[in-house]
Amino acid sequence: MNNNDLAFTPALELAQLIRSQQISPLDLVEVYLERIERLNPQLGSYFTVTADLAIADAKQKTELLTTTSELPPFFGVPISIKDLNPVAGVTCTYGNPALLKNIANYDDGVVTKIKQAGFIILGKTATSELGSYPYSEPVGFPPARNPWNLEYTPGGSSGGAAASVAAGLCAIAQGSDGGGSVRGPAACCGLVGIKPAKGRISKAPLGENLAGLAVDGPIARTVADAAAMLDVISGYVTGDPYWLPDPQPSFLAATKVKLDSLKIAFSTSIIPFGEADANCKQGVLKTAQLLAGFGHAITEQCPDFSSLVEPFKTVWQSGIAAAGIPSAALQPLNQWLLAKNGSLVEYLQALRQMQMVSRQIVAFFDTVDILVLPVYLHSPIRVGEWANLSVEETFAKIAHWVAPCPVANATGLPAIALPVGFDSNGLPLSVQLIGKPAAESTLISLAAQLEAANPWIQHRPAL
Repeated sequence: MNNNDLAFTPALELAQLIRSQQISPLDLVEVYLERIERLNPQLGSYFTVTADLAIADAKQKTELLTTTSELPPFFGVPISIKDLNPVAGVTCTYGNPALLKNIANYDDGVVTKIKQAGFIILGKTATSELGSYPYSEPVGFPPARNPWNLEYTPGGSSGGAAASVAAGLCAIAQGSDGGGSVRGPAACCGLVGIKPAKGRISKAPLGENLAGLAVDGPIARTVADAAAMLDVISGYVTGDPYWLPDPQPSFLAATKVKLDSLKIAFSTSIIPFGEADANCKQGVLKTAQLLAGFGHAITEQCPDFSSLVEPFKTVWQSGIAAAGIPSAALQPLNQWLLAKNGSLVEYLQALRQMQMVSRQIVAFFDTVDILVLPVYLHSPIRVGEWANLSVEETFAKIAHWVAPCPVANATGLPAIALPVGFDSNGLPLSVQLIGKPAAESTLISLAAQLEAANPWIQHRPAL
């Protein structure tokens, strides 16, 4: 296998190649570091490349390979970490240039689990400032670009994470999703992205913010890779305020489960935002047709999200204030969002309203197993496309574009984004599946069924 093929090999297959000693962790890390050095200047997918740390870790793991057979599931597989998640000894900027010298003194809880699973960290990937934008172009950093067409965004806020996987600059990536920030970039870049159920992933060692809206999740080339990574980052950590039990069997095992007929709803329209564009609509309709062919019961319906919009905005924008960064150090949109933060009473009222509306939306799933929606309401925007708009216009554009995503964050429901083809601009086309509470296993089984019928692993961007 040549180096280019290795770079695009699924993470689970790479782990098996390492176990069978057909390739060493050091060889694999060197393959990815060479690609990062060559391609990252045009992609902007990494803010920080931890080459020395990765090589040292790879050398140690290469030596261990000859002395032990007890290896964790992703031993020696290279991964990227989003630059909203601290890695001890590595810069953590949160997408703000004032924090370029901010060296983390601890590992985020999800990073601890990633290290325990045997992954080798290659660096920190590009994000929007504080994760606020669905594109990754913070002031003071090169913009992250879509490997399929460098004029377009890879999405956000996990844009660098998705670009790094799609371009073969790592095997798999960690992202986070507070309003679509895993699903959107996965969709823009032709990847699988899982937004887990609330309580699935610990926010250790600190605590949650955004009232549990934000959750870490995998971005991968295959459903199996994403499922296996979800297995290793899930689970209770001492002191968590709430949690979900581990799945039985594993999420990876769910990729092999043959489903009985499910009740599946779909929609190409989001109330009150309107209809998806022709490309995104096509992806949903194509998926609904495939699902009907599998024998699932398909109906066109969707809850009304109108009453969720304002309380979600109020709770979501509180994350800007919680970051504790002075207004003068923030980008204009985040300055505007910070200024809009109301009183504690207003926040608590919005949180209560969001939870009440969420109950009504979750009740929709009493009679439906899966809801199929677009990920975004239109295809990816060009890099810098909204740069000259006012903050009010920008926020309105963002809210419309990402409209299908926040419902899963507000309700805590699991969701998965899947590539289904290419749009009229040659960019990846995707859909999202939203499932019942804590029902990632069903989502994963259905996603694997769709992947088998419409494989996409053979597609690579022509970098």
